[in-house]
Amino acid sequence: MSTEQTIRAAAFRSKIMSADDAAALVPPGANVGMSGFTGSGYPKAVPQALARRIEAEHAAGRPFKIGVWTGASTAPELDGALAKAKGIELRLPYQSDPVCREEINSGRMEYIDIHLSHVAQFVWFGFLGKLDVAVIEVTEILEDGTLVPSTSIGNNKTWIDLADKVIIEVNSWQNPALRGMHDIYYGTRLPPHRTPIPILAAGDRIGQPVFSVDPAKVVAVVETHGPDRNTAFSPPDATSQAIAGHILEFFEHEIARGRLPRGLLPLQSGVGNVANAVMAGLGQGSFEGLTAYTEVLQDGMLELIRSGRMTLASATGLSLSPEATRIFNDEAEALKKHVVLRPQEISNHPEVIRRLGVIAMNGMIEADIYGNVNSTHIRGTRIMNGIGGSGDFARNGYLSIFMTPSTAKGGTLSAIVPMATHVDHTEHDVQVIVTEQGLADLRGLSPKQRARVIIDNCAHPSFRPALDDYFARARARAAGQHTPHLLDEAFHLLTPMPSSDKR
Repeated sequence: MSTEQTIRAAAFRSKIMSADDAAALVPPGANVGMSGFTGSGYPKAVPQALARRIEAEHAAGRPFKIGVWTGASTAPELDGALAKAKGIELRLPYQSDPVCREEINSGRMEYIDIHLSHVAQFVWFGFLGKLDVAVIEVTEILEDGTLVPSTSIGNNKTWIDLADKVIIEVNSWQNPALRGMHDIYYGTRLPPHRTPIPILAAGDRIGQPVFSVDPAKVVAVVETHGPDRNTAFSPPDATSQAIAGHILEFFEHEIARGRLPRGLLPLQSGVGNVANAVMAGLGQGSFEGLTAYTEVLQDGMLELIRSGRMTLASATGLSLSPEATRIFNDEAEALKKHVVLRPQEISNHPEVIRRLGVIAMNGMIEADIYGNVNSTHIRGTRIMNGIGGSGDFARNGYLSIFMTPSTAKGGTLSAIVPMATHVDHTEHDVQVIVTEQGLADLRGLSPKQRARVIIDNCAHPSFRPALDDYFARARARAAGQHTPHLLDEAFHLLTPMPSSDKR
């Protein structure tokens, strides 16, 4: 597409410049809000140009670092490039880049892990300081100066509203058929003037399809043409299929007892092979009229939509494999009837999640025998990625399900441990734990009852005897305690020091 087609407002065409010139407008020490959510809709050129500038400044002996705020994880061209250049002073709210992770765990980069629903409001409240620059990818600038969003919304509305300077990347690679898929809500208010979010069903549209921006704040427009980061998913293995099978059996059980309708309730699911295996199972079962109110649209949900099993999916971004991306682009015009992309302060809004009765399904690193879940840390100190939106959905959903293989590191570590070395989701927010070994329904159980169900149903057989022994000795030594523990050995019974951070 030509410049006249993608940048229709003449006033914005006068601000077109190179990525290097745009990067020169970002001062050292700035807090920069960038678009991007799970590798979709992130700026492709300015972050790399900024990384080159930072490297040059460092080579000249001039310190140069910035704060990087996003929607969630981005891509090597953003997180990776800036982290490699040693250019990030502080990162929030979620990251998954290996270079970024190493910088954080080495102490060279500060990191704030925040519930995704909190980010925009924290910035509006002034809790995080001043937002200096926004760098946002869009697909078009329309004649009236409004912006057609790209493949994710994330916190872009807030970045555009609050930043002193706005740099816009217009990506002509993105499908123009995306126009109309977005729902940008401008009705949020600060306390004490808040009003209800008027969403009563997953597909309700309550906003406008474009971003509004003050033209005076736009300091640069950069033209790009490049795809999002797309990661191919491995076919579901036996472990993923077993976990999915337990969850699907549980859904049938809940339907039979009248606690779920045949079409379930709106689904939220983390990203990965297990999540896609669950979605594949839903496509093969007797479920019809499914909906999703989630953070990301992934391959499994896209297939459910195309098959007619899922009628509507609401999210804030895409997380698709290369093949699914091709399909999505080919069918984007038709998919607009079934997909809504919203700001993450709405996609993850606790009020809406609770009202709709969302079924939350998220991964974890480990769970302890009482149902406390660690989804972010290795041995309590080293960050993996961040909590993301799992807490938003687990605390407020109709059902909160956490899932993982029962072992890690080739079977040398148990994912079910006596006491979690870090807790992101307390026992109060965890209703169901699932491994390939089985499913533990924790609803209505006391701590000691939960321990018995988790050990018996979720622990790997090779670790079950040790967990049984720990639990029996804890009960004997700590007779009468509500949550029996042997604190002198709780953290080293089943958790030898891993050889690396990756489980």
